[in-house]
Amino acid sequence: MALTKNQRRKRIKSRIRKVVSGTEARPRLTVFRSNKEIYAQVVDDVTGKTLAAASSRDKEISSAKGNKSEVATLVGKSIGDRALKAGVKMIAFDRGGYLYHGRVKSLAEGAREAGLKF
Repeated sequence: MALTKNQRRKRIKSRIRKVVSGTEARPRLTVFRSNKEIYAQVVDDVTGKTLAAASSRDKEISSAKGNKSEVATLVGKSIGDRALKAGVKMIAFDRGGYLYHGRVKSLAEGAREAGLKF
């Protein structure tokens, strides 16, 4: 039986989550990508709390012009700045079952530019 694209992504995501988990010292930067938008969160899995979040729907980002990859870079910079304000320097990157390519890669590079260490 052939898997749908979402089922395949969920299977890959669970395989990634077996290995990648966020601690207080090194929280997890998780990415969700929809067709139109991209979302990122910095999560401490031990306490189950979101330390910082950013998305392409934020006011300062949604008003920016550019293609989806350029917007993802802005989201990455924004999440990096917010994570640094929350006292986070080192993160574990969770690509959420997506390929490290395109918008996901742009977001990661934007977060690196903002000063986060992977």
